[in-house]
Amino acid sequence: MRYPASGKLEIIRLVEGSHLSARQTLAKLGIPRRTFYRWYDRYLQRGEAGLQDQSPKPKHVWNRIPDEVRRKVVKLALKETELSPRELAVTFTDQERYFVSEASIYRILKAHDLITSPAFIVLKAASEFKDKTTAINQLWQTDFTYLKVLGWGVALSQHDPGRLQPLHYLLEALHEHEGRRRDRHARPGA
Repeated sequence: MRYPASGKLEIIRLVEGSHLSARQTLAKLGIPRRTFYRWYDRYLQRGEAGLQDQSPKPKHVWNRIPDEVRRKVVKLALKETELSPRELAVTFTDQERYFVSEASIYRILKAHDLITSPAFIVLKAASEFKDKTTAINQLWQTDFTYLKVLGWGVALSQHDPGRLQPLHYLLEALHEHEGRRRDRHARPGA
Protein backbone atom coordinates (compact mmCIF):
# COMPACT_ATOMS: atom_id res chain seq x y z
CA MET A 1 0.00 0.00 0.00
CA ARG A 2 1.27 3.48 -0.84
CA TYR A 3 1.11 6.00 1.97
CA PRO A 4 0.92 9.76 1.47
CA ALA A 5 3.64 11.90 3.09
CA SER A 6 1.28 12.79 5.96
CA GLY A 7 0.63 9.08 6.65
CA LYS A 8 4.37 8.31 6.68
CA LEU A 9 4.99 11.19 9.11
CA GLU A 10 2.21 9.92 11.40
CA ILE A 11 3.73 6.41 11.37
CA ILE A 12 7.20 7.85 12.21
CA ARG A 13 5.71 9.82 15.15
CA LEU A 14 3.79 6.73 16.33
CA VAL A 15 6.96 4.62 16.34
CA GLU A 16 8.99 7.38 18.05
CA GLY A 17 6.35 7.91 20.76
CA SER A 18 5.45 4.27 21.35
CA HIS A 19 6.35 2.55 24.65
CA LEU A 20 6.93 -0.65 22.58
CA SER A 21 10.10 -1.28 20.60
CA ALA A 22 10.21 -0.10 16.98
CA ARG A 23 10.11 -3.72 15.81
CA GLN A 24 6.96 -4.50 17.82
CA THR A 25 5.22 -1.26 16.83
CA LEU A 26 5.95 -1.82 13.14
CA ALA A 27 4.77 -5.43 13.38
CA LYS A 28 1.44 -4.28 14.88
CA LEU A 29 1.09 -1.65 12.13
CA GLY A 30 2.04 -4.17 9.41
CA ILE A 31 4.85 -1.96 8.06
CA PRO A 32 8.08 -3.70 7.00
CA ARG A 33 11.07 -2.45 9.02
CA ARG A 34 13.11 -1.84 5.88
CA THR A 35 10.38 0.42 4.48
CA PHE A 36 10.07 2.32 7.76
CA TYR A 37 13.80 2.92 8.08
CA ARG A 38 13.99 4.12 4.47
CA TRP A 39 11.26 6.65 5.27
CA TYR A 40 12.97 7.58 8.54
CA ASP A 41 16.36 8.18 6.89
CA ARG A 42 14.75 10.42 4.26
CA TYR A 43 12.85 12.25 7.02
CA LEU A 44 16.03 12.87 9.00
CA GLN A 45 17.89 14.09 5.91
CA ARG A 46 15.23 16.30 4.26
CA GLY A 47 12.39 16.65 6.74
CA GLU A 48 8.78 16.23 5.64
CA ALA A 49 9.74 16.96 2.00
CA GLY A 50 11.78 13.73 2.00
CA LEU A 51 8.59 11.74 2.63
CA GLN A 52 6.94 12.83 -0.64
CA ASP A 53 6.53 10.04 -3.19
CA GLN A 54 9.36 10.01 -5.65
CA SER A 55 8.63 9.39 -9.32
CA PRO A 56 9.23 5.71 -10.10
CA LYS A 57 10.28 6.46 -13.67
CA PRO A 58 13.95 7.02 -14.41
CA LYS A 59 15.18 10.55 -15.00
CA HIS A 60 17.16 9.50 -18.06
CA VAL A 61 16.46 6.64 -20.43
CA TRP A 62 19.79 5.20 -21.56
CA ASN A 63 18.83 4.58 -25.18
CA ARG A 64 16.63 7.61 -25.89
CA ILE A 65 17.64 9.56 -28.96
CA PRO A 66 18.44 13.13 -27.86
CA ASP A 67 15.98 15.84 -28.94
CA GLU A 68 18.71 17.67 -30.88
CA VAL A 69 19.36 14.52 -32.96
CA ARG A 70 15.60 14.09 -33.50
CA ARG A 71 15.39 17.66 -34.81
CA LYS A 72 18.30 16.98 -37.18
CA VAL A 73 16.56 13.83 -38.48
CA VAL A 74 13.34 15.76 -39.16
CA LYS A 75 15.31 18.58 -40.83
CA LEU A 76 17.09 16.06 -43.09
CA ALA A 77 13.78 14.34 -43.92
CA LEU A 78 12.21 17.65 -44.92
CA LYS A 79 15.24 18.46 -47.05
CA GLU A 80 15.52 15.01 -48.69
CA THR A 81 11.83 14.22 -49.22
CA GLU A 82 12.40 11.43 -51.75
CA LEU A 83 14.46 9.24 -49.38
CA SER A 84 12.96 6.26 -47.57
CA PRO A 85 13.58 5.78 -43.81
CA ARG A 86 16.35 3.28 -44.66
CA GLU A 87 18.06 5.73 -47.01
CA LEU A 88 17.60 8.54 -44.48
CA ALA A 89 19.25 6.40 -41.77
CA VAL A 90 22.28 5.77 -43.99
CA THR A 91 22.50 9.40 -45.12
CA PHE A 92 22.13 10.69 -41.56
CA THR A 93 24.82 8.33 -40.27
CA ASP A 94 27.18 9.38 -43.08
CA GLN A 95 26.59 13.11 -42.67
CA GLU A 96 26.30 13.42 -38.90
CA ARG A 97 28.56 10.54 -37.82
CA TYR A 98 25.77 9.48 -35.43
CA PHE A 99 24.01 6.15 -35.91
CA VAL A 100 20.21 6.12 -35.88
CA SER A 101 18.49 2.93 -36.99
CA GLU A 102 15.95 2.75 -39.78
CA ALA A 103 13.24 1.82 -37.26
CA SER A 104 14.07 4.86 -35.11
CA ILE A 105 14.01 7.13 -38.16
CA TYR A 106 10.60 5.68 -39.07
CA ARG A 107 9.24 6.30 -35.53
CA ILE A 108 10.58 9.88 -35.50
CA LEU A 109 9.05 10.64 -38.89
CA LYS A 110 5.75 9.00 -37.95
CA ALA A 111 5.58 11.12 -34.79
CA HIS A 112 5.91 14.22 -36.97
CA ASP A 113 3.37 12.98 -39.56
CA LEU A 114 6.05 12.71 -42.24
CA ILE A 115 5.30 9.10 -43.22
CA THR A 116 2.82 8.74 -46.03
CA SER A 117 0.90 5.54 -46.32
CA PRO A 118 1.64 3.54 -49.46
CA ALA A 119 -0.78 3.82 -52.33
CA PHE A 120 -2.64 0.52 -52.45
CA ILE A 121 -4.51 -0.59 -55.50
CA VAL A 122 -7.70 -2.19 -54.30
CA LEU A 123 -8.91 -5.03 -56.48
CA LYS A 124 -12.26 -6.69 -56.29
CA ALA A 125 -12.19 -10.46 -55.95
CA ALA A 126 -13.17 -12.35 -59.07
CA SER A 127 -14.49 -15.86 -59.47
CA GLU A 128 -11.74 -16.67 -61.97
CA PHE A 129 -8.36 -15.42 -63.13
CA LYS A 130 -8.37 -12.76 -65.84
CA ASP A 131 -5.35 -14.36 -67.55
CA LYS A 132 -6.06 -18.08 -67.43
CA THR A 133 -3.26 -20.59 -67.33
CA THR A 134 -2.77 -22.87 -70.31
CA ALA A 135 -0.50 -25.47 -68.73
CA ILE A 136 -0.26 -27.11 -65.32
CA ASN A 137 3.16 -25.64 -64.50
CA GLN A 138 1.85 -22.08 -64.87
CA LEU A 139 -0.12 -22.45 -61.66
CA TRP A 140 3.15 -22.03 -59.79
CA GLN A 141 3.58 -18.62 -61.37
CA THR A 142 0.48 -17.13 -59.81
CA ASP A 143 0.99 -14.78 -56.92
CA PHE A 144 -1.82 -15.90 -54.68
CA THR A 145 -2.86 -15.25 -51.15
CA TYR A 146 -5.81 -17.61 -51.23
CA LEU A 147 -6.56 -20.11 -53.92
CA LYS A 148 -9.75 -22.10 -53.90
CA VAL A 149 -10.32 -24.91 -56.33
CA LEU A 150 -14.05 -25.30 -56.84
CA GLY A 151 -15.26 -28.81 -56.35
CA TRP A 152 -12.15 -29.71 -54.35
CA GLY A 153 -12.85 -27.51 -51.34
CA VAL A 154 -9.18 -26.71 -50.88
CA ALA A 155 -8.21 -23.20 -49.81
CA LEU A 156 -4.48 -22.52 -49.80
CA SER A 157 -2.48 -19.65 -48.41
CA GLN A 158 0.98 -18.63 -49.55
CA HIS A 159 1.58 -17.17 -46.09
CA ASP A 160 0.81 -20.41 -44.27
CA PRO A 161 3.53 -22.96 -45.12
CA GLY A 162 1.65 -25.74 -43.31
CA ARG A 163 -1.14 -25.45 -45.87
CA LEU A 164 1.09 -25.49 -48.96
CA GLN A 165 1.42 -29.28 -48.85
CA PRO A 166 -2.12 -29.78 -50.23
CA LEU A 167 -1.05 -27.71 -53.25
CA HIS A 168 1.50 -30.40 -54.10
CA TYR A 169 -1.20 -33.10 -54.00
CA LEU A 170 -3.60 -30.88 -55.92
CA LEU A 171 -1.06 -30.32 -58.70
CA GLU A 172 -0.27 -34.04 -58.88
CA ALA A 173 -3.99 -34.84 -59.16
CA LEU A 174 -4.51 -32.18 -61.82
CA HIS A 175 -1.48 -33.48 -63.73
CA GLU A 176 -2.84 -37.05 -63.61
CA HIS A 177 -6.26 -35.78 -64.69
CA GLU A 178 -4.68 -33.93 -67.65
CA GLY A 179 -2.74 -37.10 -68.57
CA ARG A 180 -5.89 -39.25 -68.53
CA ARG A 181 -7.77 -36.65 -70.55
CA ARG A 182 -5.00 -36.56 -73.15
CA ASP A 183 -4.94 -40.39 -73.28
CA ARG A 184 -8.69 -40.50 -73.85
CA HIS A 185 -8.52 -38.05 -76.71
CA ALA A 186 -5.43 -39.56 -78.31
CA ARG A 187 -5.97 -41.16 -81.69
CA PRO A 188 -5.79 -44.92 -81.65
CA GLY A 189 -2.56 -46.23 -83.06
CA ALA A 190 -0.85 -42.83 -82.89
